[in-house]
Amino acid sequence: MTAYRTEKDSLGSFKVPADAWYGIQTARAVANFPISGRMPDTDFIRAHVQIKLAAAIANCQPDWLDATQRDAIVTACERILAGELLDQFVVDRFQAGAGTSHNMNSNEVIANLANVALGGEKGQYAPIHPNDHVNMGQSTNDTIPTAIRLAVLAKLPRLLAATEHMASAFDAIAERERDTVKSGRTHLQDAVPTTIGREFAAYAWTLRRAASSLAATRPLLCETGLGGSAAGTGLNTSPGYAQSVAAELAKLTGEPIRVGHLVAQMQSMFDLQTLSSAIRGLTLEVTRIANDLRLLASGPRTGLGEITLPAVQPGSSIMPGKVNPVMFEMLNQVCYQVLGQDAAVGYMTQAGQLELNVMMPALGSALFDAMDWLTNAMNAATDMNLKGLVVNRKRCDQFIHDSVALATLLNPTIGYARAAEIAKESELSGRPVRDIVTAHGIMSMDAFNALVLQAAHGEGSGGGGG
Repeated sequence: MTAYRTEKDSLGSFKVPADAWYGIQTARAVANFPISGRMPDTDFIRAHVQIKLAAAIANCQPDWLDATQRDAIVTACERILAGELLDQFVVDRFQAGAGTSHNMNSNEVIANLANVALGGEKGQYAPIHPNDHVNMGQSTNDTIPTAIRLAVLAKLPRLLAATEHMASAFDAIAERERDTVKSGRTHLQDAVPTTIGREFAAYAWTLRRAASSLAATRPLLCETGLGGSAAGTGLNTSPGYAQSVAAELAKLTGEPIRVGHLVAQMQSMFDLQTLSSAIRGLTLEVTRIANDLRLLASGPRTGLGEITLPAVQPGSSIMPGKVNPVMFEMLNQVCYQVLGQDAAVGYMTQAGQLELNVMMPALGSALFDAMDWLTNAMNAATDMNLKGLVVNRKRCDQFIHDSVALATLLNPTIGYARAAEIAKESELSGRPVRDIVTAHGIMSMDAFNALVLQAAHGEGSGGGGG
């Protein structure tokens, strides 16, 4: 049977598991919010503890926090940041508005660690009190939005790295297949020649363009309202606290943390919505590219089959030998979920209500999920499939010369009307445009092949590199 200790707060007495490092307010939240079964994001836990550590240093001044209290709090925070006791952060992601329950979870764990280190007992809260000392000069109003910012700042380099990882893989294929001519397609119909190189280099370029928009959110995320305390008033903060705690956080995180508008940064989730929008932009491009790759790999005999993706698992429980593009199917599914998280962030951004946004716990969770899921999915798809992608050059060559669209290349030589006649003849007879051109003496087969390659590379047409 579980042993309990009894603690008291302003609502009365409540049982807390005897071995828990958290306290009564956390225990109440666990009882109140058995919602998703999902505990706090690890980057978010760490970010919130970093705030508590920075606050203890900033508050160590006459008539505020003494050196013994500061050191005990700092040591407790450092233990958590080193990976200890992360299982003591137990409040469900869907909890009281603004995140008061998580704030108290941090305050209680840190206070109990500090007190035991000083010779006290769990649940006694002397000489370190969760509210009076660990939470000194702070409020849920300013610590939670700041912790969300720090958490996404920790995740941002990973997502950017995953994007670059995928872009680099596309670049490698583009360079390898620079001269692999294939049929372009518009409206899902045959179009003028291009190359695998140009097609895949464009994927890489687009991913990097989306990543640049994502990276551009970093300065916004570094601007916090920490020090605003309740409702951005700075109530009960020590002299110079806002600037001091920002400087300490900058040291801890390596990010250029600075003080923003103390009221606005609690009311408004604009910066986080801007980040979410940039994630959405990247996600839309990733899912478009994943769809393209699945289409290019379709068949392999009755579809396009221009590329082959590595087989990572059997594709069917009934059809022997079937292999599906599962990694990019997974990537599509993740992208659709990420788009849903962005929609949720948008709804929660506008649902703040006056001096702080009460939707912050779920808003933060949606961002954390979006960033982690997309990072992991892009890395998995790149490593398990994209790096092993094989271009079926014979298939590409077959399609390009079966395409009636090659008649377009004749426009400058024989004019649109005559080229249309060649196209019609090819369509009716089933003969390749190249054979018809040669038969009519318009140009030699070698000359026509060179024309196709030149067009595929965009040479002389202002078509750009790749």
